[in-house]
Amino acid sequence: MTVSVDDVIREPLRAQWEVFLDQHRAALRDCLDGLTEEQARRRLVPSKTTLLGLVKHVTFVEKVWFDEAVTGRPRTEIGIPATPDESFDLTDADTVDSVRTAFTEACEASRKATADLALDDVLTGNRRGPLPLAWIYLHVLRELAQHCGHADILREQILTNPDQGFW
Repeated sequence: MTVSVDDVIREPLRAQWEVFLDQHRAALRDCLDGLTEEQARRRLVPSKTTLLGLVKHVTFVEKVWFDEAVTGRPRTEIGIPATPDESFDLTDADTVDSVRTAFTEACEASRKATADLALDDVLTGNRRGPLPLAWIYLHVLRELAQHCGHADILREQILTNPDQGFW
């Protein structure tokens, strides 16, 4: 059963944030639905932003904020790029299925990593220094929401202009 934001109006703040996070995660995962590999990789803007690249990037986001920040493990050990910009880079091995699977697994790992933490618990593994889990939830929610907007626009362009490409 899917929980909606209306179902948690009177629930504790953490439950509310987690439902909002999960809705945005689902929207990003689902932005690839029904697209060909070419469509998912299509560049419509001068940056590296593609739908497939967005989902690969938010996988990086999940790992930065819910692995690196929680555990303090270095990015090389986690297996993620050093910079956010590099997280948009696609390889020949990146497919709709592989990127979506990696994102789903990262989201599950994020939920597990924070399950026993309180919102006021301070996480020390981020490069900014110690941050409370509440701040991290808000930051990730903001980033996911921003990328959902990007994904909506790119998907609309791909579906309404099937032959359009920027580069």
